Amino acid sequence: MKENTIPLSQNDVADRIAQRALESQGAHYASEVRALLDAARAVMRDCGTASRPRVADIVAAAGLSNEAFYRHFRSKDALVAAIMEDGAERLCGYLAHQMAKEPTPEGKVRRWVEGVLSQAMDDDTAATTLAVMWNAGSVAEGFLAGPPSVAGMLATLLHAPYAELGSENPDLDASLAAHATVGRLADHLWRRERPTTADVDHITRFLLRTVDQEVGP
Repeated sequence: MKENTIPLSQNDVADRIAQRALESQGAHYASEVRALLDAARAVMRDCGTASRPRVADIVAAAGLSNEAFYRHFRSKDALVAAIMEDGAERLCGYLAHQMAKEPTPEGKVRRWVEGVLSQAMDDDTAATTLAVMWNAGSVAEGFLAGPPSVAGMLATLLHAPYAELGSENPDLDASLAAHATVGRLADHLWRRERPTTADVDHITRFLLRTVDQEVGP
């Protein structure tokens, strides 16, 4: 007599249990990475530009082990690079939100400039940004070099406004604008000087005048 059986589907109980385990592990690892990023940022801010924290300092602040650190990062340099990228992504999200409030390309460019320079307007944000950049090497090299460079990521937000303004090469113009503005931000951070409204206005006029001269009267 033939036994009555039901064929197992490709998504049987074993598959589902294994998938849940993988998802749980992935969430746990993501939590570890976030803890390391946040702890490193805080420790670097506390050390400022006087000293560079050790991996042991970062691990202790995160409440994790050396094993957890090296599970995700080959070295402290790799962690610093991840912090730079994480900060750039957060800043890009903020800038995109602010630029979306403006109906004109000129307004979007000004919001972009204002948002980039805002990294030096708040004491805590400025101290953290400077410390991370200093740990990445030097202020200029850490913020302008890649891959991907912070300036390069920020430049993508200027492509559309520059194209709308009539730029013949919006990608290049946006890249030059981003590097110039981020370089100016680095100067403010290093000198511990807060950008003023006049600084925002001047840089905005400079960036817009570049496109105006390009397309002519």
